[in-house]
Amino acid sequence: MTQTLRTIDLMIAQGTVITVDPERRVIENGAVAIDGDRIFDVGTAADLLPRYTARKTLDAHRKAVLPGLIDCHAHAGHGLLKTMGGGDSEAWMEACRIVYTVGSDEEFWHAEAGLAALERLKCGTTTGVCLFGGGDSIMRVDDPRYAARHCAAIAETGTRSFLAVGPSRPPAPRLYATWNGNERRDHEVTFEAMYDTCEAIIESQHGGSEGRINICVTLPVYQPQHEPGHAQYARTFREQARQYADLARRYRLGFTQDGHRGGTLKLAHDELGLLGENAFMSHSIDLTDDDIAACVATGTRIVHNPSAIMSIRGRCPVPELIEAGVTVALGSDGIAPDRSYDMFRHMFQCMHYHRRHFRDAGVLPHGKVLEMVTIDAARAVGLEHEIGSLEAGKKADVILVDLFKPHLMPLNMPVYRVTSFANGADVSTTIVNGRILMEDRNVLTVDENDVLERAQRAADRMLERTGLHALLAAPPTLWNAVHY
Repeated sequence: MTQTLRTIDLMIAQGTVITVDPERRVIENGAVAIDGDRIFDVGTAADLLPRYTARKTLDAHRKAVLPGLIDCHAHAGHGLLKTMGGGDSEAWMEACRIVYTVGSDEEFWHAEAGLAALERLKCGTTTGVCLFGGGDSIMRVDDPRYAARHCAAIAETGTRSFLAVGPSRPPAPRLYATWNGNERRDHEVTFEAMYDTCEAIIESQHGGSEGRINICVTLPVYQPQHEPGHAQYARTFREQARQYADLARRYRLGFTQDGHRGGTLKLAHDELGLLGENAFMSHSIDLTDDDIAACVATGTRIVHNPSAIMSIRGRCPVPELIEAGVTVALGSDGIAPDRSYDMFRHMFQCMHYHRRHFRDAGVLPHGKVLEMVTIDAARAVGLEHEIGSLEAGKKADVILVDLFKPHLMPLNMPVYRVTSFANGADVSTTIVNGRILMEDRNVLTVDENDVLERAQRAADRMLERTGLHALLAAPPTLWNAVHY
């Protein structure tokens, strides 16, 4: 009796499939069957190929097949402010404040989001979290149009994204500006207006583009023990904690914060009630035993950014957190002032960062750091049942990494190859929701040249409006010096 073959949309065949499934299977000569936006089957090519007929087949010979990588902490806007200030972090932070409040228009946010999404998909990062602003917690939340343009660029590119919205750091009102050509109009924005903008963004954008665009909630970290000036705004921080925690609950959103350090997680739990299973807190350097205990008790997740400036100033105790039972994911901290969206780079940095601290080359095995950008990262953002591993029924977010390159040879120990030696440029194919966004390094969803040209124009326009050209000059200590 002739067996009827099931027709599927896409078959990835003859690759080394690193599933990150519960058994952590690594399948040589493996295959992944995709139908619609979901994975239908995973196994050996010998098992799957005779049972399916595919509308399209990708030959993964000499390639690793992985779940799409997940970046759990970054910043919208940063992509057009790379390296400004030439090593002067205070100048760069001030540039962020100026650009995000008075120097950017809707096209800036669209062009920057398009650039960031393009970099991510070319590096195999299929899901990313972006706070809608940054520097010292300055957010573009005076009007929902800016977020709408950001989300439109993500939708066009085809990646998966979480946009985190919340108020700028006190005090308020803050001066923001809108632009109509060369005409600038200033207006003061209160915390009440920021809240209304955030809710409007949630209502208009959350769940968009077939569920690829999602919104989460953020707040500046309250840390009077490290920043004495925060004490005068204690009432504001507490009121905002109540308001935005309620906002996250009402819309069933994730909650994240940027910049936790010793003692602030315990304070956020005891005084502000912000920790919980929907919370993923970033940086988290120099944590106390009480901070870690609060994360364990509440199910709070931690995002480690090993390449960030905060990780120079202090250490996120990743091994200690994991051993205590806390989920830890990795983040890039964005692509400025001196980083990238290449999560392979951050995996490598993570391993060596903590091995140097403990003087122990056995700390953080390669499989663990791969989990931190796949299944653990999915768990951090509440999507572990949808993405983060190659399993039947999950969303088809898949990448192919070309292993047939000098720096990745010989073809053995594939988990070690992708965590120690691969980089974003080795990603040959990126698939999100079953849709091929890039094949053989050819981006299929957007015109790559157009994205780059738009980003350059937006950056040039921003510099004209802000007068920050001086921050592009090389400092006199660039050469022949040991410190900026």
